[in-house]
Amino acid sequence: MDTWPSPIGDSCEFRWLHFDVADKNFAEWAHAMLPPIAAKALVQSETRPRCERLDSGIVLNLRGVNLNPEASPEDMVSLRLWIASGTVVSARVRKVFAADTMRQAAERGEGPREIGAFVSELVYRLAKRIEAVSLEIEDEVDRYEEAMLEGVSAASVDIGRYRQTTIKLRRYISPQREALDALSGDGTEILGREACQLIHETANRTRRSLEELDAARDRLTAIQDHVDASQANALARNSYLLSIVAAVFLPLGFLTGLFGVNVAGMPGTSEPLAFWMLTISSVVVGLVVFLALKLSRWM
Repeated sequence: MDTWPSPIGDSCEFRWLHFDVADKNFAEWAHAMLPPIAAKALVQSETRPRCERLDSGIVLNLRGVNLNPEASPEDMVSLRLWIASGTVVSARVRKVFAADTMRQAAERGEGPREIGAFVSELVYRLAKRIEAVSLEIEDEVDRYEEAMLEGVSAASVDIGRYRQTTIKLRRYISPQREALDALSGDGTEILGREACQLIHETANRTRRSLEELDAARDRLTAIQDHVDASQANALARNSYLLSIVAAVFLPLGFLTGLFGVNVAGMPGTSEPLAFWMLTISSVVVGLVVFLALKLSRWM
């Protein structure tokens, strides 16, 4: 747009300005219209969830699960906000579905009328989508545990991908829970007591999602340990069987190799039954070795 609006609200309850960080004019507008710390927080390339109270407002950085097409949910998208009296300025790099849903509701005239209700609903929508992903991971872990108990081959269980997902998700969800806790305590003056209570409840939901991810991570680790132990046991069992077979056939290989040499003086070369005598002797030697291993409890 040629002329961007001022962040100062007019006669309405509050004004929400939502921007794309990639817009080449956004950084210039932010530095001209907002406090320096707020402008820097909105335009920086990488963010982590945080809540910082300034004299004139609140800097709030949040993360939401990535629901964009062909994207992984754990590749979380950032939402940066500057919350002041009568004004909310937000910026995103990639599409944030929670914010987009609220934008569509506002265009229909169905959005929140108060700034506290707006912020509390926004953080609730972000937390709800995070909770849905954490529950999906929990369901997958349940399926893996059932497969493990049923003896399904480890090759059919993609454990590593979900372990990586839980690690990436909790990387941002843990500081986000702390940011929401801070917002529920520091935002009373701007957002109102009721809205802060709702945000505190959302923080508790985020904490539960974090606990579910921690539990899923530990359960996946236990499943992976079980799979590794099963593979190690199978390998040891197969190696043991091969060792037994080798022990039985080792003297037989020596015997047949000895009688297979092509030198003068070999006994039985003129005896018609020599082959069968050697065969019977080999069977007897094999049985003796087998019984010896059995009696010595090596098998």
